Amino acid sequence: MMNKTFLASLAASLVLLAASGCAVSRGQETVGAYLDDTGITTLVKSRFFEDKDVAGSSISVETLNGTVLLSGFAKNALERNKAETIARGVKGVTSVKNEIVIRP
Repeated sequence: MMNKTFLASLAASLVLLAASGCAVSRGQETVGAYLDDTGITTLVKSRFFEDKDVAGSSISVETLNGTVLLSGFAKNALERNKAETIARGVKGVTSVKNEIVIRP
């Protein structure tokens, strides 16, 4: 019985250590900051898919410490600018780097 408790505690400790290691590898201080960035990325992507002017599948979104990086391809300048406007409108976004390329 004691052995099972020890193994369960060891497994839980390893899971917590691995989860906090993910945030550190991205250059963030806490797991909370990592989760905030993940939430921002998810919200921006979902708003892209809700908008008829933005092709959400053609634009990648990455977030680090509240800074959103947009990359990928847009059909025109309207789509590129609309994607940036949507990203700026999400709560928690501190800045947006728009590296979306317009397809010729």
